[in-house]
Order: sequence, then C-alpha cells, then structure tokens
Amino acid sequence: MADKEQRFRSEQLEEALAKQDVAAVAFALRNDIVIVPRLVTGKKDMQVRVFGREGSDKRILLLFSSADAYTAMVPNEKIRQVMVYDGARLEAFIAEHLDSLEGVFFDIAGPNTMQSTPEDLLAALRA
Repeated sequence: MADKEQRFRSEQLEEALAKQDVAAVAFALRNDIVIVPRLVTGKKDMQVRVFGREGSDKRILLLFSSADAYTAMVPNEKIRQVMVYDGARLEAFIAEHLDSLEGVFFDIAGPNTMQSTPEDLLAALRA
C-alpha cells in the first residue's frame, strides 16, 4: 500500500514549496512528479481539469504535490481523480494550452501555496 500512496506524492515538490524556493520547485518538476487534477467525465479519456474565473475565457492550472493536497482543496467532492505527470508531460500540456492559461498555482489549499505564470513555468521546465 505504501508504494501506491508514494506514486501520488512528490516529497521533492513538497519540500520545495515548504521552503518557497522557486529554483527547487522547478528542479522538482523537471526531475520528479506532480499531481494534476483529472476532469471527471464518465469516459476513459484523461483530460486535465482546469479552473476558471467567472467572466474570463482564460483558465488556471492547479498542480499539487500529492493527491492529499488536491483532496484538501475539494474535500466535499465525492469523486476526485488525479493523474501523475512528469516534467516532459507537464511541459507538453502547458505548451499546447499556453494561450488559454492565465496562471498556475501549486498546492492552493495550503499551507505552502505558490503561483507562477504559465510562461515562467514553461521556461523553468525547459531549462
């Protein structure tokens, strides 16, 4: 059971967020995993769940250091699904959707929230 739980958690990212260390966050994203919310559609396709503000066409990408950190953001949702992304997969997603993203937040429910612009995050992933 511990191995399964470990796949849904990045200690590197947790530690970098706790230190509020931008370089360490970038390193963790390039070399470890990140938890990405999955859109629950009832289908087997794997779509990233993005969030938006009312009255805006732009979307916000929320990334998490663990599945538990995502659960803390949406505790009342009965169905919570996540995907595990590595740096290359995250880079590809952001590059493909750069025009529609206005921001990226890490562990938004706290306690160590950070944010980035999609452009800065893409540059960090490509460094």
